[in-house]
Amino acid sequence: MRMQDGLKAEIELVVRGEHFDPHHVLGRHPTEDGGCVRAYRPAALSVRLCCASAPPVQLERIHPAGVFAGPAPACAEPYRLEVAYEQGTYSIHDPYQFSPTVGELDCHLIGEGRHEEIYRVLGAQPREIDGVAGISFAVWAPNARSVRVIGEFNGWDGRLHAMRVLGGSGIWEIFLPCARIGQCYKFEILSPQGFLLKKADPYARGTEAPPATSGVIHRTHYKWQNEEWLEKRRSSEVQARPMSIYEVHLGSWRRGDDGETLGYREIGEQLADYCRDMGFTHVELLPIAEHPFGPSWGYQVSYQFAPTARYGEPDDFKYLIDRLHEKGVGVIMDWVPAHFPRDTWALARYDGTALYEHDDPRQGEHPDWGTLVFNYGRNEVRNYMLGAALHWLGEYRIDGLRVDAVAAMLYLDYSRKEGEWIPNAYGGRENLEAISFLRELNAVVHGKFPGVLMIAEESTAWPAVSRPTWMGGLGFGFKWNMGWMHDTLQYFSKDPIHRRFHHHDLTFALMYAWHENFVLPLSHDEVVHGKGSLVGKMPGDRWQQLANLRALYGWMWAHPGKQLLFMGGEFAQSAEWDHAASLDWHLLQYEEHQGVQRTVRDLNHAYLKEPALWSDDFASSGFSWIDANNSDHNVFAFLRRSRDEARVLVCIANLAPIVRRNYRVGLPHGGRWREIMNTDSGSYGGSNTGNAGLVSANDEPWHGMPNSARFVLPPLGVLWLIPEKQEEES
Repeated sequence: MRMQDGLKAEIELVVRGEHFDPHHVLGRHPTEDGGCVRAYRPAALSVRLCCASAPPVQLERIHPAGVFAGPAPACAEPYRLEVAYEQGTYSIHDPYQFSPTVGELDCHLIGEGRHEEIYRVLGAQPREIDGVAGISFAVWAPNARSVRVIGEFNGWDGRLHAMRVLGGSGIWEIFLPCARIGQCYKFEILSPQGFLLKKADPYARGTEAPPATSGVIHRTHYKWQNEEWLEKRRSSEVQARPMSIYEVHLGSWRRGDDGETLGYREIGEQLADYCRDMGFTHVELLPIAEHPFGPSWGYQVSYQFAPTARYGEPDDFKYLIDRLHEKGVGVIMDWVPAHFPRDTWALARYDGTALYEHDDPRQGEHPDWGTLVFNYGRNEVRNYMLGAALHWLGEYRIDGLRVDAVAAMLYLDYSRKEGEWIPNAYGGRENLEAISFLRELNAVVHGKFPGVLMIAEESTAWPAVSRPTWMGGLGFGFKWNMGWMHDTLQYFSKDPIHRRFHHHDLTFALMYAWHENFVLPLSHDEVVHGKGSLVGKMPGDRWQQLANLRALYGWMWAHPGKQLLFMGGEFAQSAEWDHAASLDWHLLQYEEHQGVQRTVRDLNHAYLKEPALWSDDFASSGFSWIDANNSDHNVFAFLRRSRDEARVLVCIANLAPIVRRNYRVGLPHGGRWREIMNTDSGSYGGSNTGNAGLVSANDEPWHGMPNSARFVLPPLGVLWLIPEKQEEES
């Protein structure tokens, strides 16, 4: 078969693996004499073309490397190739006969960074084309000289399945009828410098369990059972609902008897029951997206669209979410859009160039974590991260994202010295591209998923983090209150005799409490890296440590804002958290640890019943001080009100290790007040000092209130009281 010089040159490019559009050469093509078919099958002895409506055609070898060609038969249906090797003959559909699976509109939207279902386009997508089942592969690698898909379906031989680039989009695509669900794969990329890179699929929805690093072709078969939950979520006003969050690392929450890691399904059953019993409204999972390095706790993500395979298949993770929803527990996931690891098999210099990151290390490298920073100014990168967020919220029905390290995204000079960062176009330190991305992210998420929580871990004084974008805010629904956490732990860590000098640590947060919609976090960050446990931070002997911890929780649960507690804190785990081992559940054989657990359980259930503690968290109308200035006695008292002002709760804290008797506190109403919580209760391991559950107020004004009552304040204890009439109405 004679070939023109131009065709010869193109065939040479195909053989060398350097053709940007191998479909232009291979497959079926029209010719002056009726058409021809070309196939590249290295090491093949012969190739024969077969289709149901025409006689077979023996193809001629036209290149010694294994390029075959012959006349195209007149058949409309997809044809097959019978390829003979020394070890046998195989029949396959020729992948080069199929039209592109990524459309022009898809390419356009991705180029603009606006494709909200990009995860249904790029990556490995099970499809059927012209009656032929297979997997379409697509990847963005705009600077690559060529891209091939490799995997179990082709013996990891990239020569067999070179991909084509779609116009100027930088997206490479191919449809492989030979690929099957469950098979492992990667992309083989020829860089501009001529290096052959083996790269993970950024859009893979399944992966091998680490330390293996391949993507796994996935199709979900899960049937959700949580439609009622989703409907309720859509209709809720999230800021005015109770929110008590239990932060969990799945690999170390609970393990098997021999220390083995439990799977998503087993964890899901146990965790859902535990949270319902304990009264937590939400679970917040440390990052679930696949990450190769376990000690990163999930904060160095390589696969943004795949749940880690450490605990099972993607559908197993859906089962965990379904079980939590069934028990009335929402699921928040830590999400990491600020940075990614340098692994050479993953996103770093993906096509041989700085693609997802900045090329300049002053913009592209994170000095604290040794990771790379996303280039938020690149539309396709923004779309990658936006698509990841929408994927978790849509495909996995996650109820919220806690966005990690927002401060690192907002500031160009974050953790950098003078000369180590590049100012923005206006000479400032604000990362304008990241700010724009966060606003777009929140606007799109809240528009598509009403009732979903978007929570920022942001540790600076950046204004309006949790205000809508139309008000000039970043658009988050909530922000972690890191200042409250720092000040509160600092106060409680002091010996009570010195607390009078730190009184403002507990009152200062109320100076700015209404500036944002705050979550009060006692998170994993407070019990790692030599910081010890929460109970270990408390001063005094063992009794005082436990009393202080119970008082801390009583104070925290009554304080304006939603609360978050890291696992183990609810039963006073004594040791610092170890991600590689189970929590010390055996401690619950001891009464003192049971007492702390009962405290948290009762706080949660009392909190859920009392709208005064959560319906007006983010307005000054929901809170007022009764006594904020008694530093000499380490006593505080404040009032909480429900949004409709129909319900009130008084919280009194005596954070000294002595009993205070006949202590007068102002109250907004006369009559009898019911003590619904006393962290010094004997059932919690306290001294059982209190008011026998009931206090009568008289009309003597005190603390600026029209009524007052005399209390017995327990040592290192927190009291919650509501009017008795209110309790009867509840």
